[in-house]
Amino acid sequence: MSQAIIVKDLGKRFRRFDPHRPKTLQELFLKGLHRFRAAEHFWGLKNINFNVNSGCAVGIIGHNGAGKSTLLRLIGGVGLPDKGVIWTQGRIGALLDLGAGFHPDLTGRENVFISGVIAGLTRRKVAERFEAIVNFAELEAFIDNPLRTYSTGMQMRLAFAVAAHIDPDILLIDEVLAVGDVAFQRKCLDRIARFKSNGCTILLVSHDATLVKGLCDEAVWLRQGQVAAQGAAEVVVGQYTAEMTAETRRRTPVTQPVLRTADGSELQINKNRFGSLEIEIKTAHLLDSLGNPVSELESGEPLQVQIEYDAPRPVAAPIFSVTVSREDGFICYDTSTVVAGLEVPELQGQGKISLHLQRLDLIGGTYYLDVGIYERNWTYAYDYHWHVYPLLVHSPLGEKGVLRPPHFWQLDNMPTRQAAQPVLHRV
Repeated sequence: MSQAIIVKDLGKRFRRFDPHRPKTLQELFLKGLHRFRAAEHFWGLKNINFNVNSGCAVGIIGHNGAGKSTLLRLIGGVGLPDKGVIWTQGRIGALLDLGAGFHPDLTGRENVFISGVIAGLTRRKVAERFEAIVNFAELEAFIDNPLRTYSTGMQMRLAFAVAAHIDPDILLIDEVLAVGDVAFQRKCLDRIARFKSNGCTILLVSHDATLVKGLCDEAVWLRQGQVAAQGAAEVVVGQYTAEMTAETRRRTPVTQPVLRTADGSELQINKNRFGSLEIEIKTAHLLDSLGNPVSELESGEPLQVQIEYDAPRPVAAPIFSVTVSREDGFICYDTSTVVAGLEVPELQGQGKISLHLQRLDLIGGTYYLDVGIYERNWTYAYDYHWHVYPLLVHSPLGEKGVLRPPHFWQLDNMPTRQAAQPVLHRV
């Protein structure tokens, strides 16, 4: 798959000034030039590395001041990095600042043409799409009024409508959807989903965890200008939410040393382990039909996944989940105690819970059993182990895909030189 965005060793440095620096020319002469110079420099972004595949939607999350908007601006070409490189492929449509590029004294019509040309369209193409842009923004009655007479929501609608009609290959969105009314937000989200289905690459900055999980394939979590975690949107957003919850409860942020499971697998916070750790997964055992530990299976054999947990304090109705995924992250099967209709009681102390798979009908290859424990409403993860427990599945060569259901071939009603009984070949 081709890559639409490559960010390598990106860094952006800013200046921090003395809060008592001169504000007038008189103060400048009285206090001296040294007070006017930058007091220090700091890195707003440091050592940022990630790639975005074409057609992928990536959410960027983090605290205020973490560097999310700065990263989006640099990718959009607004400013230059002090370190590293950014490579993009295709036309970029950007909603970075509300009404960025708009002139308040020009009419909405004039601003549409200027913004469209700046975005890379010809004047003729803007004219062809003008009516659709205005209809989308629902501003037919105001389009010839000066922009300064528009409300904040009206300016946002016009800006999004322009960006939505330039057919971008890459769409950058920085939290602007929080401004419009609910109906227009729904309209914008539907348009973004259509962009995604048409292969547009999307980078979305948002504090709405539900939006990021629902819309994005992957997520990048920034903390103090550095990447704290990146990967599948559900996993990264879950870890971010867990840390926010931990801070609210005045717990120490999750920065644990390297841990190991009972079988020696290495666990690292924000790498392959995520969660608030209010209840911990001590380890997960993969067992065969006789209850013996197993790391390899023949396709179609049963498998038991046994999760050992420890809850130092009472935890009400947690949800246990197991996911079978490939090495590339593709989810082959996902289930949970909720799906099974099992209501887990309040837990405290150490215990075990097991999932019994009567058949594991997968094509041969290496898979991972990802295990997790979640808050009763799926709000965040207590503990989630990702790609820690590998399983090698054996099956006949030549088969492709993921699923390998029980099957057989039957040869019958075919013309032959002599009559023959139907031939069955079971697999």
